[in-house]
Amino acid sequence: MRGGEVGRKRRKGGTPLERAAGRRGAAAAATVTAAVLALALAGCGAGSGPGGGDGSGKRNGDGGGSGGTGARRDPTRVPGVGDALQRRIPEDARQVVAVYGKGEDSAEATVRLYVREGRTWREDREWPAHNGRKGWTGDHREDDKRSPVGVFTLTDAGGVLPAPDAKLPYTESSAFTPPPYWPKKTRHDFDHVIAVDYNRVKGTSPLDPTRPQGKSKGGSIWLHMDHGSGTSGCVSISKSGMKYLLRTLDPEKNPAVVMGDKASLAR
Repeated sequence: MRGGEVGRKRRKGGTPLERAAGRRGAAAAATVTAAVLALALAGCGAGSGPGGGDGSGKRNGDGGGSGGTGARRDPTRVPGVGDALQRRIPEDARQVVAVYGKGEDSAEATVRLYVREGRTWREDREWPAHNGRKGWTGDHREDDKRSPVGVFTLTDAGGVLPAPDAKLPYTESSAFTPPPYWPKKTRHDFDHVIAVDYNRVKGTSPLDPTRPQGKSKGGSIWLHMDHGSGTSGCVSISKSGMKYLLRTLDPEKNPAVVMGDKASLAR
């Protein structure tokens, strides 16, 4: 199933399954929506634990740019990222979202947006964040409640609410609405999401359930709105942070995300 038309900036109207469901009536539509969101449970969803800050974001210069390593900064490299992952950042990427997990088994993280100007990476914004409630892994599996360590492109976005300023192709659909049995605090998690290109088909809606590496490797890893605690594998930041990323990340600048706990990132 592919959510929306590939290459179109706006994918309003939902996925083919949603449109088919609409023709069969509201009951069938509800069934399809539940089935689609069930796939997202492996990557996103309700967590448990203490809440986070308001996440309004810090401007360049407000936060340290080292990624917590304490190392002298080389401006031609994304801070806190060692050779193994640094070389995997696409050469044509001019925007990088860096997710610095507090620890291998921690759900707390910091997200920083870096912009490349010439050969130099400049920190643009910073937000407190959460990742998988059990931490991080280099071998992500479905329902392991850990976020995958690695470098991934960012090509598609979507959500329950419209995002008229979004530069990435955006799927607006009620199918992003979390199931009613999830905790109330997660009700707005998917108002806006950005798909992390882990085990998914680029150029499709974040709701597309296709898993090129197989279902066992999980999927539906998204950047989405924070509910104050760990996720099932996604990375979550504040509403203002998501809105900033949506209007800033530009397909022409080939945005990517490098994510992991600080120790894994630094290798």
